[in-house]
Amino acid sequence: MLTNGLRYNISKKSIRLNSTSSWIYGEQQNNLTNNDFTSTLDFSVFKARSHFYYWGLATYDKSYSLKINNRLQAGLGVAYNIIDTTVTFINLSDGIIYENSNLQVNDSTNSYYSLFRNSFRLRYRFVIKGIVIIDGSNFLQNALNNSSDYIIRSNNTLSVKLRKWLNLTGGVTYNRNQLTNSENLLITFGLSAEKYF
Repeated sequence: MLTNGLRYNISKKSIRLNSTSSWIYGEQQNNLTNNDFTSTLDFSVFKARSHFYYWGLATYDKSYSLKINNRLQAGLGVAYNIIDTTVTFINLSDGIIYENSNLQVNDSTNSYYSLFRNSFRLRYRFVIKGIVIIDGSNFLQNALNNSSDYIIRSNNTLSVKLRKWLNLTGGVTYNRNQLTNSENLLITFGLSAEKYF
């Protein structure tokens, strides 16, 4: 399995813009297991001296393992920083997103649909002695018109700084798409490089 990711952030006093893209490709005994691409663009708008802020999000997914031919999500919401220090960050957010999807129901049938979802997220980051970093972002997205249609996304990493710009990183990612009854669990490790301007 091969996994690649690219992340770009712009941070100002009252607004923050984040862009992430990842591609996972895997084979087992010459059979394709993963060919998954995700790209996300989000922004946050902050008010002075407030733990609350507003966010916007646009995501595109294409996943062989989750039977997603194409999925586009876009939405708005609010978030609250429970703790926001240089060593501890815990954040909750909630909002409404619009989804337009093309899913593979079985080998010969695709399902096209559009709907609105509630999107709840728990995000956290812990820095231990400036060397060890624990980072997590976990989503639960329920369809507003169908309680049995939900999406779970969980991405958690543990990084150890080797240099100021270089980390040894291990990650656990879990995804579930209830509508197609598909899920994946990925455990990865490798190197991550950071550059600040």
